[in-house]
Amino acid sequence: MKEFNLNALVRKNILTLQPYISFRDHNEFNAPVMLDANECPFGEFNRYPDSSQKKLKNKLGELKGVSPNQIAIGNGSDELIDLIIKIFCEPKKDAILMMNPSFAMYGFYATVNENEVIKLDLDENFEIIKNDFLKITQERDIKIFFLCSPNNPTGNSVEDIEFFIRNFDGIVVVDEAYIEFSGNRSGIELLDKYPNLIVLQTFSKAWGTAGARVGSAYASEGIIRFINTVKAPYNVNSLSQELILNLLGDKNKLKENVDNVLKERTWVENQFKTIECIEKVFPTDANFFLIKMKNAEEVYNKMLEEEILTSKRAPAIPDCIRINIGTREENEKLISVLKRITS
Repeated sequence: MKEFNLNALVRKNILTLQPYISFRDHNEFNAPVMLDANECPFGEFNRYPDSSQKKLKNKLGELKGVSPNQIAIGNGSDELIDLIIKIFCEPKKDAILMMNPSFAMYGFYATVNENEVIKLDLDENFEIIKNDFLKITQERDIKIFFLCSPNNPTGNSVEDIEFFIRNFDGIVVVDEAYIEFSGNRSGIELLDKYPNLIVLQTFSKAWGTAGARVGSAYASEGIIRFINTVKAPYNVNSLSQELILNLLGDKNKLKENVDNVLKERTWVENQFKTIECIEKVFPTDANFFLIKMKNAEEVYNKMLEEEILTSKRAPAIPDCIRINIGTREENEKLISVLKRITS
């Protein structure tokens, strides 16, 4: 990796962009009369949310062992992915690299921004071939590499993440949406070592608050400043901020959710061994399984007839369906229907 120069990677128009700053959120008041933002003086949620999410960042900083200035909060991780691409990738000029198969939204937002999407094909075990990675990154000028670990939709974690960060001259985004189910150490621990690293996490999965739409990015203070510059002023609403703060104050909630999912994951995996149409269950570190099935299209449609919603992965991954872990009642219905389909 060359000597890292953040400003050399950022789009020139972003370098000079001035952020929207809410005066009230950047000053302290005891009992202000708020006549500055054209809000209605009546109503339960009549005031704009804290645009800088100070309380939430302070709490996350304590829990993650980083400065609040190294944290950005997004309207889900999707917004943060979009913002990162906008900061570093010049439309019609720059390219991103993503694993294939992986989370489709990396390519989606790059395409919306008119950036080329280069796909790094995984091997038969859905692992990155290091020589292929080195070849592509040496031959092509790529701004961002998106690493999803555990990977969606395959479920496996990326081995030797530091190798890819070390050997890439652009920005490496490690998306850890499912890390709580894996037991792996977070890339957040590597931030001091690698200034080109951004780590994404979310409250949508293990925390059980997908409806609140809150994601977080961890990076150097310089990168976070750019994210805060380009984000919408009030991108995370008051209700969501309050909900997540309350969750973070409950030390048992996350552990309870993860323990329940892992218990059900083990039960479901054992039940899959009795299902005739299942050819292979791929190893997973997430809250879902990627499953290769005989007559996958037919099985998928028959489950749909029973109102069991799963994720068909063809044509990207032929003959495969992704199924996430539900409650015991939901899991029992899934297994019952699968047995009936193949009997």
